[in-house]
Amino acid sequence: MKVGCIGLGDIAQKAYLPVLGAQPETELHLQTRTPETLARVADSLHLPAGRRHTSLDSLLDAGLDAAFVHAPTTVHPEIVTRLLDAGVPTYVDKPLAYRLADSERLVDLAERRGVSLFVGFNRRYAPSYTQCLDHPRELILMQKNRIGLPEEPRSMVLDDFIHVVDTLRFLVPGPVDDVTVRARSEGGLLHHVVLQLAGEGFTALGVMNRLSGSAEEILEVSGQDTKRQVLNLSEVIDHKGQPTLRRRGDWVPVARQRGIEQAVVAFLDAVRTGQVLSARDALATHELCERVVRAVAPGAA
Repeated sequence: MKVGCIGLGDIAQKAYLPVLGAQPETELHLQTRTPETLARVADSLHLPAGRRHTSLDSLLDAGLDAAFVHAPTTVHPEIVTRLLDAGVPTYVDKPLAYRLADSERLVDLAERRGVSLFVGFNRRYAPSYTQCLDHPRELILMQKNRIGLPEEPRSMVLDDFIHVVDTLRFLVPGPVDDVTVRARSEGGLLHHVVLQLAGEGFTALGVMNRLSGSAEEILEVSGQDTKRQVLNLSEVIDHKGQPTLRRRGDWVPVARQRGIEQAVVAFLDAVRTGQVLSARDALATHELCERVVRAVAPGAA
């Protein structure tokens, strides 16, 4: 299977290429417009010249069976459109695009072409988070905080808070019938945002504070007088009277802990078996993010 990786930034180098390089019967091709980066990364993987590409045209000429897009979000619409038009099953980093209209167009295009489009919401595959599906979820609270990092609303929501939005959607135990957004902004920069999703028998709260004093990710699900707490995707604490702590194993790779390895394998398995994956549910997360953006910055349409 010929698999292309487009964009060779930190996320590709640290998280995805180690996983892709370990996949059996996979011929990895790299593409970036920066020759120095291409040479350095390809040399580290011992890839021959025929698997190194400085243009998308050259990469497509290789006859790809699948592609991973890790280029900047601003160029996602252009790159993903080219891949889908060429019939290449595509895995793309979140978000699909900064503008909802572009995300809608890409999902519609994939469905018209009958080509897989997979958005990399890796937390849906993180073991510590998938374990929360087995726990009562009357109340869900997720915090993803940063230090000294207020940001323009659209980029903050679509680049980072989208993880919180999608994880809440993944974990809520039923249909959402009420959505509430609160935030604090100053000088056009978003300091914190709170999203509440509610339905019959449950409430879910998503919080992001960019002036938190701590970089942390905390998930709590509770119900029936029990609570499961996940700290930074690596520690799981069950509360029922006396807390019980489970830590990530010393030899568990970070990509597996964060669900990236599992997401990659799920996508490639679908490609191998001819299963067409839809990004329609991922689009619902983008739609909710757009709702958040418009609530916190009414002029950001």
